[in-house]
Amino acid sequence: MTTNQNTFKNISLLIMRLALGIVIFPHGAQKLLGWFGGYGFDGTMNYFTSSVGIPYIIGLLVIIGESFGAIAIILGLFGRFSAASLFIIILGALYFDHAQHGFFMNWFGNQKGEGYEFDLLTFGLSIPLLLQGSGAYSLDAVLERVLKRRERSDLASV
Repeated sequence: MTTNQNTFKNISLLIMRLALGIVIFPHGAQKLLGWFGGYGFDGTMNYFTSSVGIPYIIGLLVIIGESFGAIAIILGLFGRFSAASLFIIILGALYFDHAQHGFFMNWFGNQKGEGYEFDLLTFGLSIPLLLQGSGAYSLDAVLERVLKRRERSDLASV
């Protein structure tokens, strides 16, 4: 791949990371902190365990994944893991809640719940990040450079 193609690939990965993280973070902040009209940690956990019937630990992982995972995606930290986590979380939302309401989100409040169009967009952003990683403009790339430098330094001292 030429430098120009690498640049476009890495800018594309950055744009995908930012879009995914910026859209998911408010959903995590609703669940964790009660921001943006959310119910906060206790209210969300009560909904997950009582209404949806998922185990406490799964609810906890969802809240952590949507809040801290979204921040990690934005920063490009543990990109593949974070993208896989968000994919799995949204797959769960699709299965437990969204699929039964059809395709469209509930823009006008005229259906019982949210459809799965948001889920498809999330999949479309998370899968390339899962497959390709965070790209050059990420903390993952910085960590990789630091670790390679350290490895070369260790080999030179042997």
